[in-house]
Amino acid sequence: MDIPLTAELHKEGDWFVAFCLEVPEANGQGRTQGECLESLRRAVLLLMEDRREDARSKQDEQSVFLNLVP
Repeated sequence: MDIPLTAELHKEGDWFVAFCLEVPEANGQGRTQGECLESLRRAVLLLMEDRREDARSKQDEQSVFLNLVP
């Protein structure tokens, strides 16, 4: 399953900065657009991994967790 996400990209001086509209806590930066977008992708993935770990740490005995996306 692919989930399209939107990047908002700005140039600030010699740097590009980007934010993910669907995950506002994620941001990236880089000297090129490509570096910036890759930085943003990594930030989104790190946030999702952290949220997943946090959610799973709150599991009780009656909960069953299944992977929605492999």
